[in-house]
Amino acid sequence: MHKRQIFSKAGTAWSGWMQRSMKSVSRVTVENRLVQSLVGKRWSILLLVMAFLLGRAMILEQLAPFAVAYFAVMYFLRRELLFWSGLFLTAGSLFSVEPMNAGYLAASMIVFLLIQRGVERFERSDISYAPVIVFASIFFVQLFSHLASAELTWYTLMMTAIESTLSLILTHIFLQAVPVFTLSRKNYSLKNEEVICLIILLASVMTGTVGWLIGPVTLEHVLSRYLILLFALVGGAPLGASVGVISGLILSLASSSAIYQMSLLAFAGMLAGLLREGGRLAVALGMLLGSSILSVYLGTQAQVLNSTWESVAAVALFLLTPKGVIQTLAKYVPGTQENLKSQHDYARRVRDVTANRVEQFSEVFRQLSRSFKQITVDAQPLHKEEEVGHFMNSVAEKSCASCWKRQQCWDGQFYQTYKFMTDMMTEVELRENMTRKDILPEWKKLCIKPDQVLEVMKQQYGQYKNDQHWKKQIIDSRQLVAEQLSGVSQVMEDLAKEIKREGQELFMQEEQIRSALEELGLSIHSIDIISLDEGNVEIEIIHQYTKGFDECRKIIAPLLSDILGENIAVKNEQLLEQKGGYSAVLLGSAKEYEVETGIAGAAKGGDLLSGDSFSTVELGNGKFAVALSDGMGNGERARAESSTALSILQQLLQSGMDEKLAIKSLNSILMLRSSDEVFATVDVALIDQYSANTTFMKIGSTPSFIKRGNDVIAVTANNLPVGIVQDMDIDLVSVSLKHGDILIMVTDGIYDAPGHAVNKEMWMKRMISEIEADSPQEFADVLLERVVRYHHGDIYDDMTVVVARIDKFQPEWATFSWPGMQRVERPKTVS
Repeated sequence: MHKRQIFSKAGTAWSGWMQRSMKSVSRVTVENRLVQSLVGKRWSILLLVMAFLLGRAMILEQLAPFAVAYFAVMYFLRRELLFWSGLFLTAGSLFSVEPMNAGYLAASMIVFLLIQRGVERFERSDISYAPVIVFASIFFVQLFSHLASAELTWYTLMMTAIESTLSLILTHIFLQAVPVFTLSRKNYSLKNEEVICLIILLASVMTGTVGWLIGPVTLEHVLSRYLILLFALVGGAPLGASVGVISGLILSLASSSAIYQMSLLAFAGMLAGLLREGGRLAVALGMLLGSSILSVYLGTQAQVLNSTWESVAAVALFLLTPKGVIQTLAKYVPGTQENLKSQHDYARRVRDVTANRVEQFSEVFRQLSRSFKQITVDAQPLHKEEEVGHFMNSVAEKSCASCWKRQQCWDGQFYQTYKFMTDMMTEVELRENMTRKDILPEWKKLCIKPDQVLEVMKQQYGQYKNDQHWKKQIIDSRQLVAEQLSGVSQVMEDLAKEIKREGQELFMQEEQIRSALEELGLSIHSIDIISLDEGNVEIEIIHQYTKGFDECRKIIAPLLSDILGENIAVKNEQLLEQKGGYSAVLLGSAKEYEVETGIAGAAKGGDLLSGDSFSTVELGNGKFAVALSDGMGNGERARAESSTALSILQQLLQSGMDEKLAIKSLNSILMLRSSDEVFATVDVALIDQYSANTTFMKIGSTPSFIKRGNDVIAVTANNLPVGIVQDMDIDLVSVSLKHGDILIMVTDGIYDAPGHAVNKEMWMKRMISEIEADSPQEFADVLLERVVRYHHGDIYDDMTVVVARIDKFQPEWATFSWPGMQRVERPKTVS
């Protein structure tokens, strides 16, 4: 309450609007600081306790490499605790087996600080230098002490080098382990190496309890077994055995009488981890069995009894450990359910934040589009009467301002003068090249300077027309920008929906698929369902790779096809080198229809470079685009125009933009990129590979043709080529194709081959109906050859033929049903 009163008193000095806006923020800030302060104090106390135990810890009964390494790490990570850490380390060393080490420790810490300050003075300070500075500090302090006491021998020199080297290694280890106990660690994801470093740190801390007894129970043995129980429950047999090996090794170095503990703890940890599926009691039973078996085999009767009591004490501590502590530890260990859940939660939060940001940007673009549309509406040209009035005022000011009859004409004979000016303006509008010879006699009677009025009027009319042209250009540009902003907003809104859709919880479906595959005997490592939308299924499976067997195409895909109710095919399969023996397989919806294409073309006069361009590409959203463009003229310039048009259009369509808006944007780009006459025809067929519905966008192009059996259907639309007019109306033609249909798209070099005296559409239909080829490439070659032969081998214009055949997709493997397997329930689509 005292802190809140201070904040409230300080807040009264601010203005009223600042108080209202900051009141809730300051309250939350104070509460957060209080929570962080309590949590920070808890971790600080734990770090100081660890410092005391590490100051007491020794190995080989004479080496103390832990203290200075820990002090150096605290200097870089928790400098506010540096003084207290040094004090607790020194206090711990006073209670060690060799109290004389306290002087060496204090001197080593002082030397470390002096070297570090000197390095900082030269601006070379970096945390990566800490292990080297620790090595130098311990080595030189120990060396000086041996020289001063005349005890320098090869043995003491070797032990000094060993202790310094161990401190260097431990500094590296503590730098990765200590951050786990600080508030700065936000992501609950540790590497396997970091987990090992954490275990080494905890085992080193336990070494500080060597020699502490509670009756017949040795404290370091209780703590080591308790540590094994925790990690075995969290990480299973591998982690339990690892903890046993590390803690047993460090304890055996600290006390030679405990050398058998390494094998005992390793076996107990492995057995406890194997029973982790049974919960805490099963893990405790496994540890009791493992420690009892080896202690009976290796120890005396008294040692067996003491080991049993130590195991019982560790189990009691383990059963009393709060569930939250175990869950927190599990978040750090990679591969556990808690760790995966924390990663999924983090990914979901990032996904939600990203989707919200994208929606905000979409709304911004939508508002900008509305703003531009509103400006366009407000900026519509003035009415004809107002325009005429402005025009008359300008002419009168320039021609009548200095005339001595101005008052007589405009005041005394206003209507007559106004009619004279209006008639002259009408004549100028009809005949822009009007001269003084064309001035009517009655005009000369009314005005003493008709020649001057005519010249001013012609000048003002030219300026008036120019203004009107640019006003229309500005209005059209604003309208185009508004439409493009609206299109971008729609694309971003669809992207936000896609992000939200990917974030749906599909754990039930994943487990259903996993159980079905495991019943077939397949080794499945993980399943990740990206999407279950009909026609857009994406499932990634990581399974054990078996050389010589293609389980994915022959077993997994057919089974998924049965339980999902649609054809599923293998999209991609990749061997994972970092996971030996495993491969990642991406399965997705198989297309209901497949498209096979063929292209044939020839340049005018047999040249190498044609002005026509073509493209056949999958747009990535279940649509296949067949595009053809004819540039103006021939040669390199025409080729550049047509290829640019197709490239821009393809990118706009792949981004998800609406077809009409994509064409309008392409038209605007082509008009703005050059002041010369630049235009190209665009002929695009968008084939939906799930329904075979095809949308034709024909911009100044020739008709396309569909051969269905013996019938030939023409597809036409009346649209100007892109790059000619600013405001163009686009007619889209939709046609439902069927299995076996052949789509033929040609440029004007093919279509205009029969000349003007022949019905070109009928001629093309007859030519197409006479071709019996089934292969698209053969069909295109035959059609081009017949057109060339029609002109006796002369190629009078660029000619290009693109042929596409639509066939029903036939899966390579039939589906099969598995007894007891139900259909997967698809989630509802995010609206």
